[in-house]
Amino acid sequence: MRFLHLSDLHLGKMLYGVSLLDNGDQPDWVGKLLAVAEEKRPDAVVIAGDVYDRSMPSGAAMQLFSQMVTELSNRNVPVLIAAGNHDSGERISCFKDILAQQNVFIAGEPQREITHVTLSDENGPVTFWLLPYVFPAAVAKILEDDTIHDYDTAVRRLLAQQHVDFSQRNVIVAHQNVTNCGKEGIRGGSESMVGGVGQVDYTAFDGFDYAALGHIHAAYAIGRETVRYAGSAMCYHFDELRQPKKGPVYVELGEKGTEPQIETLTIPPLHPMYELRGTYDELRAKAATVENGAYVKLVLTDCAMTPEISAYFQALFDSRGSVLMERLSEFRRFSELQGCSASGDLRQRPVDELFMEFYSLRSVDSESLDEGDAALLRYAAELLRNSDAGADGKYVDPKLPEQMLEFLSKEGN
Repeated sequence: MRFLHLSDLHLGKMLYGVSLLDNGDQPDWVGKLLAVAEEKRPDAVVIAGDVYDRSMPSGAAMQLFSQMVTELSNRNVPVLIAAGNHDSGERISCFKDILAQQNVFIAGEPQREITHVTLSDENGPVTFWLLPYVFPAAVAKILEDDTIHDYDTAVRRLLAQQHVDFSQRNVIVAHQNVTNCGKEGIRGGSESMVGGVGQVDYTAFDGFDYAALGHIHAAYAIGRETVRYAGSAMCYHFDELRQPKKGPVYVELGEKGTEPQIETLTIPPLHPMYELRGTYDELRAKAATVENGAYVKLVLTDCAMTPEISAYFQALFDSRGSVLMERLSEFRRFSELQGCSASGDLRQRPVDELFMEFYSLRSVDSESLDEGDAALLRYAAELLRNSDAGADGKYVDPKLPEQMLEFLSKEGN
């Protein structure tokens, strides 16, 4: 059984004010993915969450995803989707019954019986279990079990309810923060999840022949080779330039009991990204090596980013069809917020992380929040990030106060 594992498409993403839809990046990526599918001829395409960048995607984002799914369906390639925390489970799965007739299977919200699809090849059946992003409170309600307080327990209890025949081949598709004994892997600046929130240990997926994960934007295995993140479709932050290559994971499952063949493919971006760091003279030399049509971040180290310097680099990159997305200086005589030297950086960092840093700077003796308060802050921020925010980002889920009170009572605060 051969399939492509991908995740975190974030269709409709804005990067430093640039629409990756309107500027061609995401349509280009979809076209290249379809070319990969044409070459590899997979038996299925698996999408482990965050199809869209927001719960109410634009019409253009929905049309692009419709084009992608339609083209795969026309090639008789089944598409299996588990919703992520950026997706609206209700919206993304509203036509799931009709789409299932076209071999497009969508799990939008957690249910007592997880959506699962069985495909077959010459080695027998393979069942794909589609687990959308779960909150402990939601699983506690589904299973009528008020002892479920954390993500790891929620996932384990829900999986324990399923009738999985582990004598056959099984693949779990999940969108969660999966760790190895509490240790996380690589994360980038564009990810809304803060370290320590929503952890699920990789052993929760023991017994499955492959775990196709989404949520983290780097591509890597966690715990064992067959529990794996595909990573985001492309770089969604300059921090992600540190991560491994971007592209779908190509998986081939042989007979039960044999090791899967796993290969991370590469889909080159339409607009490559560069982060240039150095003195003024060094930046001028490095700028000459940047290919045309790039997205660029400049970090000046030996002087302030004056209007004259900024204008020089702006004109230089404009003449090459590139976009100078961010320009900042690390040269500071006086600095309070280390690492927060530009408004662009501040906008990209999670609000709870910024608050904890601010608290430490303003408190007596630079003390940090105690662990209980820090956990509460991370929990509140996680609820807010996953609420159904409107276009202005100011609408808060009306269930938030109720969920906060529930958390407080359970934690004894």
